[in-house]
Amino acid sequence: MLAMFFWAFIIGGIICLIGQLLFDVAKLTPGHTLSLLVVIGAILSGLGLYEPLIDFAGAGATIPITSFGNSLVEGAMNEADKHGIVGVLTGMFEVTSSGISAAIIFGFIGALIFKPKG
Repeated sequence: MLAMFFWAFIIGGIICLIGQLLFDVAKLTPGHTLSLLVVIGAILSGLGLYEPLIDFAGAGATIPITSFGNSLVEGAMNEADKHGIVGVLTGMFEVTSSGISAAIIFGFIGALIFKPKG
């Protein structure tokens, strides 16, 4: 059990380290960094490498933003098998719609509760 926590911490930390290096060294904006990490997760998922990472690291691979790219690809591939090319578009949104909706709703609530500084 302790090894599972250790590897989740290490793998999650490496993903965060990559994001921080993109900020500091490559001087990318937050939007560019976010998009790049999602694309990296999607590419790893498409190559079949992200699921073994999830099996190995657990929450260390499912919590960072790279797992959003994994979810997009997995949903698209599953629905493409069932419904063809239309399933590619619907599958991405079917799997990730609850997370996107929650982000919008909680972002709106946060904007109502807290005052912006700028």
